[in-house]
Amino acid sequence: MTSRETYPTWRNIRIFRYDPSNGGSGHFDSFKLAVPDETTTTILDVLLRLQREQDATLAFRYACRVNMCGSCAVVINGHEGLACKTNVSHIPPGKEITIRPLNHFPVIKDLVVDMDPFFSKYEETLPFYEPRQEYSEPVPIRPDSQERLDIGGATECITCGCCVSSCTMCRYHEGYAGPAALNRAFTLLADSRDGLFDQRLARALESCYHCRTEFNCTEVCPKNISATRAIKYIQRLALKHPLPHAPVSPTAVLPSRDRVPSGRGAVSTPDRRTFLRQAGVGLVGAGTVAALAAVGTGVVIGPALPRAAKQWVAVAALDDIPTGGVTTVLMRYEIKSGLYAGQVSAPVHVSRTANEIVCFKASCPHLGCLVRWDGLSGRFRCACHGGNFDRDGSVLAGPPPRPLDRYAFKVESGRLFVEVY
Repeated sequence: MTSRETYPTWRNIRIFRYDPSNGGSGHFDSFKLAVPDETTTTILDVLLRLQREQDATLAFRYACRVNMCGSCAVVINGHEGLACKTNVSHIPPGKEITIRPLNHFPVIKDLVVDMDPFFSKYEETLPFYEPRQEYSEPVPIRPDSQERLDIGGATECITCGCCVSSCTMCRYHEGYAGPAALNRAFTLLADSRDGLFDQRLARALESCYHCRTEFNCTEVCPKNISATRAIKYIQRLALKHPLPHAPVSPTAVLPSRDRVPSGRGAVSTPDRRTFLRQAGVGLVGAGTVAALAAVGTGVVIGPALPRAAKQWVAVAALDDIPTGGVTTVLMRYEIKSGLYAGQVSAPVHVSRTANEIVCFKASCPHLGCLVRWDGLSGRFRCACHGGNFDRDGSVLAGPPPRPLDRYAFKVESGRLFVEVY
């Protein structure tokens, strides 16, 4: 066992509470919990323990526990994220952990919000695939095609609602479809097999002009999807493929779509969609389209964002990693990809013997859930799917398709470094 497991850390936790039977605006309750290993304990683990050990009335959602369903999305210390993906170690030691429900959603109880408004707006953008013709065989899109590169990882959305919660425009525009719905519309608009291009573009475009390019949705997405990129892609499509008539909003009956409330009454927002729609009529050159896209949207989005560059990250001083065991160490580093930058915290399992050092990634190769080192059995374990790995990372049991992934590493000036993207 590591010293962190032997001497648990006490963490102060504040959780938003709301009981519909009592009404009111809700309040925060404070808890104190001993966390044996912060690098492998998630916020969802904390909520489950608090519900089981201290307050059985605490309400929250979860399902898969492996970053796949999006059910456990909450706001953690002011930052949207999945409780099952966020480790306690992501919050600096000694800092209070605050957990509250997503923004812009009606609260049902405590951390549970009503997702009906989210999915209603999702449906408005026609999120289903409709083939443009009947096919007798599947029509694939080649992985190396430009079309596939345009769509990229945008199809990985799990509709958790984090992007909507982080978007301030969802607060000021009641009819705004939101980043998740527009990202889904983008994946279909960019698909040459789809037969609802004009109808889908008409519905999605109306909402695109509410976006103010804050990049909040991109920053908080647990699947690293850029909904901002998707929205700007749709706006560029409007320039290249002008519609024969103005977009008709499916939610025109909703009030104040183009007005922002203020202390002195409603103030109209700039009518950017009219300019772009008119500018798109009669364009005859790719250069003209690109120039107007730069004026109208502020950003000209290319087919795909560049992948983050590799970098060496310091993990720990070599003297702090004992010989003969496996030590779990948390590394922190900054990642930059295209226009985006953010802080990453990730655990690393370091196996050290007298003759060898191996640095394992802490994610299970089956579905990416967290792998823990069990010193009693001498195995790496994935609690979610029963995966077991020996000290060399080879599969012993469970569904994992391959051994644990390893980091490339080096030792310089007495410190251990691993190579990451």
